[in-house]
Amino acid sequence: MPVAVSTPAHSSVGEPLSYASSVHLTPGTLVRVPLGAREVLGVVWGAPEQAAPLPPGVQPRAVAGVLEGIDPLAPAWRRLVAFAARYYQRAVGEVALAALPPQLRDLGPQQLARRLRRAPAPAHQPAATESVALSAEQASAVAEIHAQPGPFLLFGSTGSGKTEVYLQCVAQALAADPQAQALVMVPEINLTPQLESRVRQRFAPLYGDAAVVAMHSGMTPAQRLKSWLAAHTGAARIVLGTRMAVFASLPRLAIIVVDEEHDPSYKQQEGARYNARDLALWRAREQGARVILGSATPSLESWHASRPPSPGDPRGGRYQRLYMPSRIGAGQLPRVCIVDMGQQPRGAVFSPPLLAAITERVQRGEQCLVLLNRRGFAPVLHCHACGWKSDCPHCSAHQVFHKSDRTLRCHHCGFTQRVPRACPSCGNPDILPLGRGTEQLEEQLAALLRNVITPDRRAARVARIDADTTRAKGALEEQLAQVHSGEVDVLVGTQMVAKGHDFRRITLVAAVQPDGALFSSDFRAPERMFALLMQAAGRAGRDARYVAAQGSPPEMWIQTWHPDHAVYAALRRHDYPAFAARQLAERQEAGMPPFAYQALVRADARTQEAAQAFLQAASDAARAAGLPGLDQVFLFPPVPLAIQRVANVERAQMLLESPQRGALQRFLAAWQPLLHAERPRHRGLVRWLVDVDPQAI
Repeated sequence: MPVAVSTPAHSSVGEPLSYASSVHLTPGTLVRVPLGAREVLGVVWGAPEQAAPLPPGVQPRAVAGVLEGIDPLAPAWRRLVAFAARYYQRAVGEVALAALPPQLRDLGPQQLARRLRRAPAPAHQPAATESVALSAEQASAVAEIHAQPGPFLLFGSTGSGKTEVYLQCVAQALAADPQAQALVMVPEINLTPQLESRVRQRFAPLYGDAAVVAMHSGMTPAQRLKSWLAAHTGAARIVLGTRMAVFASLPRLAIIVVDEEHDPSYKQQEGARYNARDLALWRAREQGARVILGSATPSLESWHASRPPSPGDPRGGRYQRLYMPSRIGAGQLPRVCIVDMGQQPRGAVFSPPLLAAITERVQRGEQCLVLLNRRGFAPVLHCHACGWKSDCPHCSAHQVFHKSDRTLRCHHCGFTQRVPRACPSCGNPDILPLGRGTEQLEEQLAALLRNVITPDRRAARVARIDADTTRAKGALEEQLAQVHSGEVDVLVGTQMVAKGHDFRRITLVAAVQPDGALFSSDFRAPERMFALLMQAAGRAGRDARYVAAQGSPPEMWIQTWHPDHAVYAALRRHDYPAFAARQLAERQEAGMPPFAYQALVRADARTQEAAQAFLQAASDAARAAGLPGLDQVFLFPPVPLAIQRVANVERAQMLLESPQRGALQRFLAAWQPLLHAERPRHRGLVRWLVDVDPQAI
């Protein structure tokens, strides 16, 4: 019988392997099977007659054991895995086993039996919904979602109450069917605790505390197994999670919510490079579930797919677009203030008008958020005497200066060393930081605000939240709690605090160095920059009553060297539709997504020449073979990545583009055997991978 097992990525074994069993095993059954000298976890993938034929004289090895007590994985789950493997050009077993909790592979029969005994039983309590007053826009959105099949794009401004719409729709789905399950996805782990608390508060009294579980990579193996078993058995009615949760075993899935659907974090960047948002859409359609994509700044793909019918496009898009432009409680969106840095004192980190605005807010007891999407003290150390820079010895990138522990760290390979006392090249003791990171902003703001007194007669307090300050378990929750309780007056942070958080007392947000994305080689950079700034602006003035009591309208300050840029003009008006229309027109003219479909083939090798030689040989082989779809697929020449060397490995990539998704998929599927055949011919090649629908080029 065919059993899906996790095989090495470049083994060319992509299909389930054949095993023998003395008893009938239902497809979806979890089993232990021998693979080489090891015993591994596998999933029975079909009936015995569906197994691949073996060479003459070869006998299949026997299944070693069955994971007793766990019901077989549903056909819908197996179809999802099979589609993901096929579409993203990976082996079925790799995707299937990566979607299962790691502890299933390690627990013996007795240990697994103990875990199953501790698993909660499904709760069948009478369903009811908590009465929450909805705005007219929220009520209209909930009614549309209830009445129409979808998919839905909920386009609501920051603070418009999208989360309440999600909860109402989930409540309706669970009330309609006593076994129905819901999947609610967020892009990042740090957004999970806030949402989980709100969901538990709403649904735990109705269905029990065990009915709500989380799934994300920050959980321990035991926690992940417990959540997975609860979802698989139906005991969990609501699963909250990051992108990995799209593969949760939910036999009675009725509704999927993808919050902040535009976020690039939904795209997996290791192993099978799937996009959880796109898989959620496929899964919902295949299982007959409703799906809601929500964002204040939708991805251009989703915005285009939700376009209304027009004379030139009578069918419109595939999604139904729902609008919620107003903030809850008649709150106002922040006024956008653009500061032309060309008119400010030379070398100023904070322009005098911005510093005055921050000071005024702090003196009134309000909070401010300062955004800089670069951690560390400075991106590089530099010697003015000889030109030395703190380059990483293992990567084509600089080591970042972290002043707090006097280290130089590479944010790509992790290599860390102490800051030298003098220039390693010429001995000059005067080596200086170039550029700024959040650590430097925190230090400078603390110095600039040291004499500012708050209404409760204390000095202003500045805090920083980024990947460096939140490494310890529970650190992020503790620091966010300090912000919510008012113990912090000015918060400095990266994008991790710019989206999703409900800060009630922040009335001013400032972006100090956002211009870098304006001239990036990645065509998605302006879209991501606009989304980040709009999301950051949405942290200001979320509590309309607090803003009214303070008497100071919320503000978003942007310090830029390009104040007349179209991105800032649209941001000033909070006009996402205008920004999207301009970007889509440019992409259509250039033949870029969503008007074309792309894939990347990347090669990692000991030398750049070896990496590019593999890609070029694979391209030549595809042309020589006349692969299906080739006439509609354009293969660009191989080029180095922007950061071409990481951890002493050279990286190159080749872009594929087609006006038709089907043609690209046919070509990639036919190309796989040629890629596998080329690998042994190229010494020095470390690995290669295919990235379908890449989010970074």
